Amino acid sequence: MKKNMGILDRTLRVVAAILVSVLYFTGTITGTVALVVLGLGVVFLLTSLVSFCPLYTVVGISTCATKK
Repeated sequence: MKKNMGILDRTLRVVAAILVSVLYFTGTITGTVALVVLGLGVVFLLTSLVSFCPLYTVVGISTCATKK
């Protein structure tokens, strides 16, 4: 797996995952929507930890800084 996520992208995904988990565990969001959003938060957290997003590969995007 070649890294395709930059630091800003990874940071924003972690912040989004934390926000979603706080909203879920405080009961602000509930029901099916809450479970779907929580699942998305887990995916965001996992992809940021490994610096690889499979969707970026399909679309051909990379937010990593290029080395010169």
